[in-house]
Amino acid sequence: MPKRWALSVPLDGFTLAEHAELAREAERLGYTDAWSLEVDGVDCFAPLAVVGLATRLRVGTAIANVYTRGPATLALSAAGIAEIAPGRFCLGIGSGSEPVVEAWNGGAFARPATRVRETAQFLRRALAGERVVFRGETFAVDGFRLTKPPVEPVPIHIAALRPGMLRVAGEVGDGAILNWLAADDVPKSVAVVREAAARAGRDPGAIEITARLLVNVDPPGPAAETAVRRHVTAYLNVPVYRAFHEWLGRAAALGPMWDAWERGDRKGAVAAVPEKVIDDLIIRGSTDEIRAHVRRYLAAGIDTAFLALSTAEPDPVRKREIVLGAVRALTPSPR
Repeated sequence: MPKRWALSVPLDGFTLAEHAELAREAERLGYTDAWSLEVDGVDCFAPLAVVGLATRLRVGTAIANVYTRGPATLALSAAGIAEIAPGRFCLGIGSGSEPVVEAWNGGAFARPATRVRETAQFLRRALAGERVVFRGETFAVDGFRLTKPPVEPVPIHIAALRPGMLRVAGEVGDGAILNWLAADDVPKSVAVVREAAARAGRDPGAIEITARLLVNVDPPGPAAETAVRRHVTAYLNVPVYRAFHEWLGRAAALGPMWDAWERGDRKGAVAAVPEKVIDDLIIRGSTDEIRAHVRRYLAAGIDTAFLALSTAEPDPVRKREIVLGAVRALTPSPR
């Protein structure tokens, strides 16, 4: 499978409308894809509509949440982007995390692996244009049919952290979306996906492995260091990410940070993150160092790497300059 060098969108500091020209430049520079995210900014489908109309880039959601949208609504949203970018859209789905599902959307974060598996099974049939009657363990659908099903097949990618969800990706997904892991962690995660695919009678090598890579483009300094530490601390105290890093073997390294967080000592938690953990999870340094680090992920088993660029720069004008400069500097086709 060819290696793909992509971007995570939307880019910080730019409006969605501006992403049309940004995407055209990215395409000229050699980026292959744009993969969206959905946390507390914009939804995951809107950026892809802009990019899909403006370019021939492949576009993907990373991710659309299986709890915060009903199954039929997910199918509708996917069909819309598939019409804009026929043959160029990947639907990435996942369970998200407890804060997103429960605290922000009033749902129940229950049986995530089953919910994702059943959503993928429903979506396969719905996006193929079937009239779907589905009776699952986590939801039921009675007689839904898309009026305008996609003209091209829509690959379904599964966001996965620990073995249960990684196995779901291998068994029912066209791809697995990884996140918040080090390059050295990649083989452990990929092995679970490929083994599950083989046991399910599928071609293990046909499962695309994608990953959002966290790239900080600031020069070294106290402000950048604090921003990166806060970012790591905030994420790795979310239960699903804490459990993920326990599985990856970082319990001893991150134990002091988790203990401080549980005591309510936020500053202590930020200070307790080991430097090695930060260097493993956050890509930073010179352009050459960042590029080399991304290539380590690709060599470790990632097929498609989408770069999530961040800066702690507070000035809006300067932030835009830094982010755009990074897009140009980190192009997969250096000039």
